[in-house]
Amino acid sequence: MKIVFVSGARPNYMKIAPLIWAIRRLKQQGIADIQFALIHTGQHYDPQLFDVFFRELDLPPPDYSLGVGSGSHVYQIAQVMERIEPLVEATQPDVVVVVGDVNSTLAAALTAAKLGIPLAHVEAGLRSFDRTMPEETNRLVTDTLSDFLFVSEESGRENLLREGIASGKIFFVGNVMIDSLQQSRLVWESSKIRDDMGLRNGDYGVVTLHRPSNVDNPDTLRQIMGALAEVAKDIPIIFPVHPRTRKQLELMNGSAPSLCLRSGRIEADGIYDLEPLGYHEFMALVAGARVVLTDSGGIQEETTFLNVPCLTLRHNTERPVTVSHGTNRIIGTSPAAIVEEASRVLKNPKPALPPPPLWDGKSADRILSILGAEKAA
Repeated sequence: MKIVFVSGARPNYMKIAPLIWAIRRLKQQGIADIQFALIHTGQHYDPQLFDVFFRELDLPPPDYSLGVGSGSHVYQIAQVMERIEPLVEATQPDVVVVVGDVNSTLAAALTAAKLGIPLAHVEAGLRSFDRTMPEETNRLVTDTLSDFLFVSEESGRENLLREGIASGKIFFVGNVMIDSLQQSRLVWESSKIRDDMGLRNGDYGVVTLHRPSNVDNPDTLRQIMGALAEVAKDIPIIFPVHPRTRKQLELMNGSAPSLCLRSGRIEADGIYDLEPLGYHEFMALVAGARVVLTDSGGIQEETTFLNVPCLTLRHNTERPVTVSHGTNRIIGTSPAAIVEEASRVLKNPKPALPPPPLWDGKSADRILSILGAEKAA
């Protein structure tokens, strides 16, 4: 079997890595002969968002790098389609595998469909039911075009069936993000970042912000930062700042972000500005946090698995299992809500819950087994 994997942005890497690891294991065991090519579109091209993750996740260098870079949604999708088409035609894979919901996912899905090549979507069926989110359009169209829809939670299956997708195309395989988390546990657990920063387990919070709806509007970003400053009076807040967010903060402040920045060890409550972290250091911070405040989708899942309280700074989530499970709360971006909900978390003990169904570190094996069985048939 020959597979083409397509990655475009940082969240994709943690979903593709377990599949490549599983292929290596199968080859070493002599169980299956699976060839693959990895295409990186360059939607994320900052070394802090690309190079370090490939190294830490032991991913091979991409076979093809498209170098698409930044631009409008339409520009990125058009450029990926134009540049990926001849590569897919030359490779002639049995299946194109796309993951997540970024623009590269949609562009590769459209290309595979136009070329008549079977398409597999990892993390299918997730829905925020908010059409103003670009990712929602990407998810809807990609799922409509896919021949294999691998879902990570039961809501994914329910959404796809309601949309008229044939049940025979839908496979509940669990969450490949958890495969990455589990298989690299020994590495991130041994990270010294908390010691180096003077952090004690459970005595700090972590924040991530990157969504345009939160960071591109100066008023919204200013209100969120003001609320975080209030929370930081009670507990130090560690803030690895996404390049997009840093740019907006600098524009808003007229200079470097005024985030109570201190270098080195944490010596007082406040917001601590870090450059984007590698996967292992970031997961070490998240695992030891008392609370995580984020607008990310994947971090909602990682905190759920790690039993770390998560406050999602959005008005919806495409990952409802994180809410029903009891670890995640959708609180919006109201400053009063951020302060109130953070205070509530800090006054209550952390949850101790089993992971959601099939979040067991074996999702990649299930996916390859299904694709292999289909190829054999």
